Amino acid sequence: MANPRGFMETTQRETAARRPVSVRIMDWKEVYDKRDGATVARQAGRCMDCGVPFCHQGCPLGNIIPEWNDLVRRGEGHAAIERLHATNNFPEFTGKLCPAPCESACVLGINQPAVTIKEVEASIIQDAWDNDWVQPQPPERITGKTVAVVGSGPAGLAAAQQLTRAGHTVAVYEREDRIGGLLRYGIPDFKMEKGDIDRRLDQMRAEGTRFRAGVNIGVDLTWEALRKRFDAVVVATGATIPRDLPIPGRELSGVHFAMDYLVPANRAVAGETPENLIDARGKHVVILGGGDTGADCIGTAHRQGAASVTTLAIGKQPGTERSDAQPWPTMPTLFEFQSAHEEGGERAYLVSTVEFLSDEDGKVCSIRVAETEFVDGRRVPKAGTEREIPADLVFLALGFTGTEGDTVRDQLGLPIATQGNLERDNDYRTNQPGVFVAGDAGRGQSLIVWAIAEGRAAAAAVDRYLEGTSSLPAPVHAHERALSL
Repeated sequence: MANPRGFMETTQRETAARRPVSVRIMDWKEVYDKRDGATVARQAGRCMDCGVPFCHQGCPLGNIIPEWNDLVRRGEGHAAIERLHATNNFPEFTGKLCPAPCESACVLGINQPAVTIKEVEASIIQDAWDNDWVQPQPPERITGKTVAVVGSGPAGLAAAQQLTRAGHTVAVYEREDRIGGLLRYGIPDFKMEKGDIDRRLDQMRAEGTRFRAGVNIGVDLTWEALRKRFDAVVVATGATIPRDLPIPGRELSGVHFAMDYLVPANRAVAGETPENLIDARGKHVVILGGGDTGADCIGTAHRQGAASVTTLAIGKQPGTERSDAQPWPTMPTLFEFQSAHEEGGERAYLVSTVEFLSDEDGKVCSIRVAETEFVDGRRVPKAGTEREIPADLVFLALGFTGTEGDTVRDQLGLPIATQGNLERDNDYRTNQPGVFVAGDAGRGQSLIVWAIAEGRAAAAAVDRYLEGTSSLPAPVHAHERALSL
């Protein structure tokens, strides 16, 4: 069992040190230094092994957090990674990219800083790779059934790995030239270097998963042809339609969606020479939207040598403590200070963007903004508060509105819900036999941990469809978990 006095003996929360700003903005390597094993073990020892571990409720994957925390405390790294892999195919992804709703639900967090669950998770998988504990797990038997997974983000990869291990022959289709989805080209290397993806793909290839990059299903190969070729199809194409801002001047040169900036930049870091690279060197950059994608733009612009970086958010600045409306163990909306925010730039809240202004060449040169006021529950620009902000580049990081589902709708008849995602039932089935939807394509824009959870759950549903029953583990649905509390 856990050390019953661990949280009393170690009251301070310690996380991995970040490399100095002056050093890290000169390269694209991850911002964190190597985690100290003794510190991680000490922090893992703060876990109380609660009678009712609410961290399970906070984690969509249902990670058995107290167990691997205690294994880390006792120095049993090999057992810890086995326990972690029992519920999470890719802990290196979640350990670096997940916002850790498990920590928001940590019982210790009621009156002390929560256990550093995310740090412990990242340390477990890093030790596992360092000690060669991560090995392929090929299936014991081949079923003769075939499955196509469309989309190679975390949901698609999780579904593919689970189905391959169940003995099915799985092919993953990706329209980009390399496998990984937005993990590959949407996430900057300073948050996660791409070697993490590559070594997982090596493991999956050794297990038998097949990858088909550069194939755009619906264009290069129709959905109907794919469906006829395979016994089951998993649609895991993500929610990639960006939210626009239709205001005067939106058509000006220099105003871009965030992903139109990040993807070519990440390709350049990978050694490619993209034709549509947007270089922020020496320019005044303005980012609309204060979430993760906006932070990725901040860090990228700093590494390119931007003259200034300003982030504007239309709403109020979140607080640093839980509000009464978001009590424990819910995941609160808090003021975020990510690594990119340490590197410079300004952040402004309650700012409404009114118009993009141009120079004589038709390029954006500034933004007219105003204070945000709330009228009948709506956020509107406050008259008389207008001002201008210099801007050579503007990046819209306002979230995503749904999946690119036109071809699958037209070719297979899959309906698109009003929220923009593909309709499916609670077992991930669509209205077409053998066609399933997993991840953001079905639930809308969400967290990476939800994508992996849905990929695993959808795999179990596909396995049941093909075999009549399934031994694949599947995370409990959120609504089922809520009813069980």
